[in-house]
Amino acid sequence: MGGHHVRAARRLLARALDGELPEHEQVMAARSVIAELGSPDRLLELIDELASEEGDPEGCARLSYRHVLGFDKLLLIDGGPRHMLRVHVWHPGAGAIGKEDIHNHRSPLASYVVRGRLAMELYEVGDDGGIEAARYQESLAERSADWRLEPTGPARLRLTHTGQYAAGSAYALPAHTLHRAWCDTDVPTVTLFLETGSGRRPHTDVFTAAGPHPGAVAKVPLDVPDYLAALSGLAELLRSS
Repeated sequence: MGGHHVRAARRLLARALDGELPEHEQVMAARSVIAELGSPDRLLELIDELASEEGDPEGCARLSYRHVLGFDKLLLIDGGPRHMLRVHVWHPGAGAIGKEDIHNHRSPLASYVVRGRLAMELYEVGDDGGIEAARYQESLAERSADWRLEPTGPARLRLTHTGQYAAGSAYALPAHTLHRAWCDTDVPTVTLFLETGSGRRPHTDVFTAAGPHPGAVAKVPLDVPDYLAALSGLAELLRSS
C-alpha cells in the first residue's frame, strides 16, 4: 500500500524489527532504523508522498491527534502490533494537561530529532530523596481510545540523567524507562518516533508533581483533510529548516 517511499519504509521497518528480538536488540535495531528514516531528504520524500494521499490516510488520521504531553502526533506508517512510525511536532511554550508528566511506554521506542532540539530527563523510583509525585496507571478506556488514569498512590522519583538532543541525534529507550521530554528551543521541534514490539504492556506508569489528573482524558483524532493538511504543513516546515 502506498507509493515508492512508503513501500521502501515499510520494507526497512519489517526487515529490522519483525523478528522475535530480545528487548536490548530491539532497542538497538529501532535506533538504527529511525536514524536512517529520519535523514531530512528521505523523511521529506516520505511526508510528501503521504500528503498526496498515498499510504492509508483514513487509518492514519484516526490515530493522529494532539497528545496530552503537548505535541502533535501524526501516524505515518501503521505496522500493526510490530511497529508504528510517527512524527511528533513539538511547539515551543505549548501548554497541555500532561506536559510535566514523567512516564514510560508500552513497548521499546526510538526517536530521531529532525529539526529543533529536545531536552530529556530520566528518572527511577526510590524510597527516599528526590521529588514527591502522584502515581497513576494509564491505559486505554474500554470502547474508546481515551486515556484512562487510575491513581495508585504517592511515589518518590530520583533524577538519574539529563540530556539535550539536537537535530541529527537519536535515542532509544526500553519500555519501562521513566522519562520526561520537552521542546528545548523557541522554534518548533520535529522528531521521528518509532514504537516497536508485539508484546506491548497493557498500561504505562505516569507520575506527576503538578497536581491531580482527571480520571480520563479525551483523545480527539484528526479527520482526513486535517491530517493531510498537517502533513503538508510539516513538509513546508522541513523545507524551511
